[in-house]
Amino acid sequence: MTHRAYKVTCDGTGTQKMAAGRPRSFDTDKALDRAMHVFWRKGYEGASLSDLTQAMRINAPSLYAAFGNKATLFGKVIDRYVAGPGGFIPKALEAPTARAAVEKLFKGVVGLQVAKDHPGGCLLVQGAVSAGDKKSQIRKVVTARLAMAEGAIRKRLERAKSEGDLPKNANPADLARYVMAILDGIAVAGATGANRKKLLSIAEVALRGWPS
Repeated sequence: MTHRAYKVTCDGTGTQKMAAGRPRSFDTDKALDRAMHVFWRKGYEGASLSDLTQAMRINAPSLYAAFGNKATLFGKVIDRYVAGPGGFIPKALEAPTARAAVEKLFKGVVGLQVAKDHPGGCLLVQGAVSAGDKKSQIRKVVTARLAMAEGAIRKRLERAKSEGDLPKNANPADLARYVMAILDGIAVAGATGANRKKLLSIAEVALRGWPS
């Protein structure tokens, strides 16, 4: 969507009113998508301001005016990534059994790697790896999102255990960490060029160890 800029003016009585200013000449949704691809390929630290403005087809003042600083822009990109390319996770967890849900998760991340319209790998993993030291705010933001995904998987597995869909000795927290490790591993393999067949074989081997 294209946003219109506004400025505050005053009439003779001192009442503030909004006057339409010059509309922005770019689509903010498309600009965010382009920024997402830059961060996805290069990570947070690797994406320079010039990389972002060139890809988004705007200048630096327009970027700051529309999205704030680089860190704020990255936060908006993460929201867009989670709701868009990463949206396969909540859908997979709706599967009727835990094993079916995990299988859909694995196939979802494989599909993400072989899609032609965006980079391979995982934006969140890439962001965490390239976000500087462990105390950086960007790394905290990214790891918090990864923790949310793991938490959603754990809750699904806890429900499966309560329904008898998992053995009584199964540990949902450990299984959720295992699933996340496989998802991250598939994403890394995809980023390094592994094809669909190789990625699916990783998922297949991982599922062989699923508790029955």
